[in-house]
Amino acid sequence: MKASFGIRWNNPFRSAPVPKERQLGREAIIALIIHGCFQFGASMSGLFLNLYLWRLTQDLAVNGFYNMIVFLFTPVAFALGGWIAKRKDRMVTYRLGILTIAVFYLLVVIAQEKVAEWYMLFAIFQGMASGFYWTGYLVLQYDVSTESNRIRFLAINMIVFSSAGLVGPALAGFIIRMNDGLQGYIFTFLIAFVMFVLASVISFRIPTVPLHHRTYHLNLMGIVMRKNAVWLKGLASFFVLGLFQGIMLFLPNILLYQTVGREDWVGYFGVFFASLTVATGYIISRKAKKEQVRKYVLFSTTGILCGAVFLLYDVSTWTVVIFMIMFSICNPLAVNTLTSYYYRLIGTLPLKGQLKVESVVMREVFLNAGRILSITLLLSFSKNLDSIWLPVVLTGSAAMQYVLFWLIRE
Repeated sequence: MKASFGIRWNNPFRSAPVPKERQLGREAIIALIIHGCFQFGASMSGLFLNLYLWRLTQDLAVNGFYNMIVFLFTPVAFALGGWIAKRKDRMVTYRLGILTIAVFYLLVVIAQEKVAEWYMLFAIFQGMASGFYWTGYLVLQYDVSTESNRIRFLAINMIVFSSAGLVGPALAGFIIRMNDGLQGYIFTFLIAFVMFVLASVISFRIPTVPLHHRTYHLNLMGIVMRKNAVWLKGLASFFVLGLFQGIMLFLPNILLYQTVGREDWVGYFGVFFASLTVATGYIISRKAKKEQVRKYVLFSTTGILCGAVFLLYDVSTWTVVIFMIMFSICNPLAVNTLTSYYYRLIGTLPLKGQLKVESVVMREVFLNAGRILSITLLLSFSKNLDSIWLPVVLTGSAAMQYVLFWLIRE
C-alpha cells in the first residue's frame, strides 16, 4: 500500500548492513566492554558522590570547590599519564587509572562521613585517578578506531556509556533508599569498587604495543599551536565546551534532589535521561556524517539553550526535567562531533600521528580550564541553590556554546 502511493519511510532505527570499513575490530569491542564496566561503577558512584557531599555539608561551595580541585589536578595526571604512555604504553596508563579509581572508592568506603572533612585530599586523589584513566582511554579510542569507523565507534561508545548509566543510577538510588541514613551510599561505593576491579582484569585482554617513538613532545606543543591555527581553534573549542560541562558535571543532580527530595527518584530520572542519550547515540552511529560538524554543533547548542531558558522562569522539578531532557538528547551530538573532529585534526599534525598522546593532554588542559572557570563564575554569583543568578550563569554558559560554530572548520 505504501509503495503504491510512492511513500518512502526513513526510519532512523531501521537496521541496515554496516559497510566493512565501518565495522569494529576485536580490540575496539574489548575496549567498549571495559568502558561499560567502568561506566556502570562510575554511574553509581559518580552520580551520588556529589550528592553524598551535599547531604553531609548542605553547602554548594564545598561541591564547587571539590570539582574545581578535581578539574585542576586532572590535567596534571594527563601530563604524567601521557609521559607513562609514551615511555611504556597507553595500556599501562589506562590500567593505572582503573586501579587508582578503584582505590579511591575503597577509601571513600573506609572514610565514610569523614570524606567531608578531607574533601580536598579526596578531590586531588580523584583528579589524578580520573586523569590517568582518561589519558589511557582517549589514546586507546584513537588506536582501536580508524578514520572510516571512528564516528561510529564514538557513537557506540556513547551507547555503552549511557546504557551502563541506565542501570547504575536506578540500582544506586534503590540501595540508598532501602538503607537508613547514609549507609546506602557506602554500599553503592563498594559495588562501584568491585566493577572497577573487574574492568581492570578485562583490560589485560588488550596487549601492550612496543613503541618505537618514546620521546615525549609536550614541551613543543606551544610551537605547534603557533604554526597550526586550525588545531589551536580545535583546542579552544574544548575550552568553550568546558565552560558548560564544568557546571553540568555536578549541579543537575543536586538540583533534582533539591526539587524531588529523594535519592531514588534522582536515580530513576537518571535512567530516563540515559535512555534518551542511548537513543541519540544509536541514531548518530547510523546517520551521522563527519562532514556536517558545524551543523550538528548548531543543532545541539540550540536545543540545550531552549531547555535552559525554562530555568530562568523557575527552578522546579518540571523545569529541571525539561532542561535535562534537552541536554540528554542534544549533548551527545556535540561531544561526539567535537571528539571525532579533534581526532581528525590529530592526523594533520607533524610526525604523522606521533603527537596523539600530547594532543590528548593538551585537549584536557583546555577542557578543564573551561570547567574551572565556569564553576568559579557559578560560585561567585550563586552562593546557594536559591540564588537568582544560578540559572542565569547556567543559561549563559549554554549560550556560549554557539562560539563552537566559528571555531570549527569542516
